[in-house]
Amino acid sequence: MAKKKSKAKEENVSGKYPVNFYFSVSFDSSEGIDFQEVSGLTREQTIEEVAGGGENRFKYRLPSVSISKNLVLKRAVILKGDVLTKWCKDSIDGGLAKPIKTKTVSVNLLNSDGQVSMKWNFYKAYPIKYSFSDLKSHTGEVLVDTVELAYIHFTSS
Repeated sequence: MAKKKSKAKEENVSGKYPVNFYFSVSFDSSEGIDFQEVSGLTREQTIEEVAGGGENRFKYRLPSVSISKNLVLKRAVILKGDVLTKWCKDSIDGGLAKPIKTKTVSVNLLNSDGQVSMKWNFYKAYPIKYSFSDLKSHTGEVLVDTVELAYIHFTSS
């Protein structure tokens, strides 16, 4: 028969590991914008394969540059528009006639008290795609706005 964990031990374990559904996103230190989903928190080391001189049985796999996925933000559509929507429209719909304005995007994982427990900063980010979920009259789902951002690099702390 398995032993029951004590309540004190359960509370300690639940406080030890961050819960990933409570977060905020801000642009250039502006007020946070609510999103229902953030993805693309990924960095990957690429490799370069080099054949050894005279050795045909294998290739050396050497580390190369690191790459990151695009940052993808999803939220309910804001009917009146906002700063983020304007930035996306100016960057994507404006063509290349004007320089694209980059921003530092911060994703903050918050604890149950609303304090930052982990933070990701995405530097020189700019929108490369914005889209809306499919319109389906029979489901009654909230219309979702998706913004995809490219960036130079990110840090986490």
